[in-house]
Amino acid sequence: MDKEEEIPSEALVPGDIVLLASGAEVPADLRLTDVTELRIEEAALTGESIPVEKTVHPLLEEYLAAGDQTNMAFMGTAVVNGRARGVVVATGAKTVLGGIARDVQELSVTQTPLQKKIVKFAQFIGLLVFGSAIAIIVLGLALGMTLRDLFTTAVAVSVATVPEGLPIVVTVTMAIGISRMVRRNAIMRKLTAVETLGSTTIICSDKTGTLTKNEMTVKVVYDGHHAFEVTGSGYDPEGKILHDWEATDLESLKDLHSMLRIGLLCNESRLIDENGHIKIDGDPTEGALIVSAMKAGLEPEKEKEGYPQVGIIPFESDRGFMATLHRHNGGMVVFLKGAPERVLDMCSRLPSGETVNPKKIMDTADRFAEDGLRVLAMAFKDVDPHEAQDRFTPDHLGNDLVFAGMQGMIDPPRPEAIEAIQECRDAGIRVSMITGDHAVTASAIGRMMGLAESKTPAITGKELEEMTDDELFQRVQTTSVYARVSPHHKLRIVQQYMRHGEVVAVTGDGVNDAPALKAAHIGAAMGKSGTDVAREAADMVITDDNFASIFHAVEEGRIVFDNIRKVTLFLIPTGFAAILSILIAMVRGIPVPYVAAQLLWINLVTNGLQDVALAFEPGEQNITKRKPRNPKEGIMSRLMLERSIIVGILIAAGVVYNFYDALSHGASLEHARTIAMTTMVLFQFFQAWNSRSETRSVFRMNPLSNPFLFYSMVAAFLAQIAVIYVPPLQWVFRTDVLTGMEWFRIALVALTVIVAVEIDKYVRNHGKATP
Repeated sequence: MDKEEEIPSEALVPGDIVLLASGAEVPADLRLTDVTELRIEEAALTGESIPVEKTVHPLLEEYLAAGDQTNMAFMGTAVVNGRARGVVVATGAKTVLGGIARDVQELSVTQTPLQKKIVKFAQFIGLLVFGSAIAIIVLGLALGMTLRDLFTTAVAVSVATVPEGLPIVVTVTMAIGISRMVRRNAIMRKLTAVETLGSTTIICSDKTGTLTKNEMTVKVVYDGHHAFEVTGSGYDPEGKILHDWEATDLESLKDLHSMLRIGLLCNESRLIDENGHIKIDGDPTEGALIVSAMKAGLEPEKEKEGYPQVGIIPFESDRGFMATLHRHNGGMVVFLKGAPERVLDMCSRLPSGETVNPKKIMDTADRFAEDGLRVLAMAFKDVDPHEAQDRFTPDHLGNDLVFAGMQGMIDPPRPEAIEAIQECRDAGIRVSMITGDHAVTASAIGRMMGLAESKTPAITGKELEEMTDDELFQRVQTTSVYARVSPHHKLRIVQQYMRHGEVVAVTGDGVNDAPALKAAHIGAAMGKSGTDVAREAADMVITDDNFASIFHAVEEGRIVFDNIRKVTLFLIPTGFAAILSILIAMVRGIPVPYVAAQLLWINLVTNGLQDVALAFEPGEQNITKRKPRNPKEGIMSRLMLERSIIVGILIAAGVVYNFYDALSHGASLEHARTIAMTTMVLFQFFQAWNSRSETRSVFRMNPLSNPFLFYSMVAAFLAQIAVIYVPPLQWVFRTDVLTGMEWFRIALVALTVIVAVEIDKYVRNHGKATP
């Protein structure tokens, strides 16, 4: 004999019978065999928070997404209402939820674009340093220098040339970026992901709660004759009901008032105020009906007192409606809401006494649905108070109800998300919406957000299931809206974007989003609504669940990469100049311009202060208007390489010129080397200013917009003064006292780097402006 027994979920096996009740979590994938008013929230699988009505009817279509399998209950989802019995068809790793976990585990961790660029850059610098050291030794031996001196010089040049401060500065730059992002509601979980954000070319965003408010809102009401626009958004009762763009006198529209009252009272949900923020306790759809009634001036508590509820027929998908029975003024009235086609079948007339015109009303409902609205119809019927409660059953409601009207609702887009998508477009970043919602709703939201053209259809999960990877590879180039997708579909979409060479950022909040979050270059989980699984798979967490915060994080990522390049543009020319000046001196047959200790001083102290300071540079004015950089472009762009060569040659020539000039005027070798070292230091000061922007003139930049750079230069200058004038340091670094005139001449030569780079910037900018 069968008996009910409570057992651990891990003990379940296929074939077991499971009973579900309201509030329970589904322990395995079940084929439902018996349901009573069952509604299940499947947000963990589909990302959509609206509970799904479940049935036991067979489904004949193939390749249905989890959200469309209405005769199934899936592991990890929650029973919101009703009871059910089902047969276990899958457990553990074989469930839909287990498949998601398997997808996450099978994904390999790939290097970020920055990591790849740094590896290539390091290889380039290594070859350059090795080649330079060999060249110095070979040339020195040919000129008759001792191997010991050559070895010391080669080691010093290698140290001076390698930008060993760059790894530190990269880390500092990314840490600064993380700090800025936190202030803009983005928390980075992985340091290396900061820069990757800046190279993002496409953002694949969830819909519900990210692009939209996750608050159903009535946008239009219909009284059987006219449609009225409803203003406002979310569960805030502030708003108006407009007809022909003018506020409606609701007192004169008794029928409209009655229809809104039905939505308010044929309802099992309520609004609650949590610290000034209104939330819904119950079904989001019913919450929207309460708010629309409040916008018409109806007070929920007062209406409930005037129409006390004495009976209820809960909604079931088989019936297609919900009904409530109320006392009013000594009589009884039935209020009913449901799918328009089902409610119309039960209605015979309008409040005015006119016969119902089903075609006219259904045409209106279809028009609302094409705009992505979820449409509910309302009806009522006065009943005999003596027989009402005994005959208040689905079978006895009859087909003589009065059609009161319809309400159309949608989860509206966030205004700030619409603005952020436009900013993404200006920045050359594509945005795609990937949702578990229905195709019509997804397309409508896509049009509102500016993601899709009016005639561009969304690709559905069923279509994706029938596509090969190569077919999908072609379609993703022209598609921006995807609907009714499963977690595996979302993963495939992301992978095909990556095949195109896109740098992909993905947003998500549910367990269903975890595979795509982990596979993407950047995974962004929601902080408020996100699950622990989603946050664990993600690279960053958006604390306010707002798409605009993702764009702000991308902006900060661009600033980070810009600053890494600025540091590189500062370090590489000076390192190149150090090698070149030694080679020039050796070829000309004069002593090397620096001793090893001086090279180390230049590299570690004066360089080391300013390169870190450049990491604090604020973003440039046009940073969000630039197109994303080519993901294949390395840290050194062509502009940077060309400018580094120009600046390196200029600095080397300036150093050798001052050094040779001092020797030719009878200065000691120690004094001449002090002049050479100081010339290099001042060149670095001015090159640091040049490096603040690749295109903007130094004369157009606020010198104090980066106070760290200003103070680092002061500190480096004071340190250089100490090396020249403090006796113990003079002995260590082999320096000599300089006169005021020598300082002037050194500064004059070093200023040539400002002139040269300003000319280069002007020529390049002028060339861009010329057609």
